[in-house]
Amino acid sequence: MSRHSPDFHPALRALHWLMAAAVLAMLFIGVGMVSTTGTAYVTLLALHRPLGIAILLLVLLRLPLRIMTGAPALPDDLPRIQKRAAVASHILLYLAMAGMPFIGWAMLSAGGYPVLLTKSMALPAILPRDLALYAFLRQAHTVVALLFFALILAHLSAALMHGLIRRDGVLRSMTVGHRRAGVSPKQDDADD
Repeated sequence: MSRHSPDFHPALRALHWLMAAAVLAMLFIGVGMVSTTGTAYVTLLALHRPLGIAILLLVLLRLPLRIMTGAPALPDDLPRIQKRAAVASHILLYLAMAGMPFIGWAMLSAGGYPVLLTKSMALPAILPRDLALYAFLRQAHTVVALLFFALILAHLSAALMHGLIRRDGVLRSMTVGHRRAGVSPKQDDADD
């Protein structure tokens, strides 16, 4: 669905940046987890699991909002292949944002480990205990995380290309938004 405004919906922009911070924190926490042991590992794990579920909840809120509010049209002069790549990359980003927490939750369930949100609150298992499945899902979680990180780098590169090289308003549509023609900045801010 295309949006008539040159900007994403304000709630969608807020969710985007909240999730960007959470996803980046999650990726670095994950890297820290696999490269450390001892109390640091336990601390990172205690952050990793609830943050993953928070990301899952945020994407489940964000996706319907994105479908309902649409996206601004891409520039007319953007080659068709780049427009298709943009659509495909956004689909993959949403799949990764939802898929990573589900894979992690399923992995822990198959391993017989609780998904603790707090010391006294755990999510129910979504798979039966199966160590072979646990091993497979653990590998899948790692591979998808690496692909997700590469996708994030591509997304960031495209955003910077639009903002710094093309200067076509695509980056602005997800950051500060566009000023309406004929409206002073003070008046525009008062309308928001």
